[in-house]
Amino acid sequence: MASTPIVYGIPNCTTVKKARTWLDGQERAYEFHDFKKAGVPESHLPQWIAQAGWEKLVNRQGTTWRKLPPEAQAAVTDAASASRLMMEQPSVIKRPVVEWPDGSVTVGFDEAAWTGKI
Repeated sequence: MASTPIVYGIPNCTTVKKARTWLDGQERAYEFHDFKKAGVPESHLPQWIAQAGWEKLVNRQGTTWRKLPPEAQAAVTDAASASRLMMEQPSVIKRPVVEWPDGSVTVGFDEAAWTGKI
């Protein structure tokens, strides 16, 4: 288990920027994993889904989801289909996904929830 949080996301995502700025302001060291450069760590998806739920991980409000054909959207009905989509289209994942040193996983930026983690 890592001693610093690992923040997964895309550098130009507004929410990821906000989260990283907040962590920097708290002087909290973290590792950043760029989905665009390093991809989605497939071995981590089951843990993310178990803790956060596939429904929360798939960002249905985002541009990537909205650009998918209706049949592709309709095909996302369970953890397996959601995992396939997240591997094929990393930008559909709600960001940031954070793996905390205590083993927990959070999705999105929630300052109140994160305060208890640092």
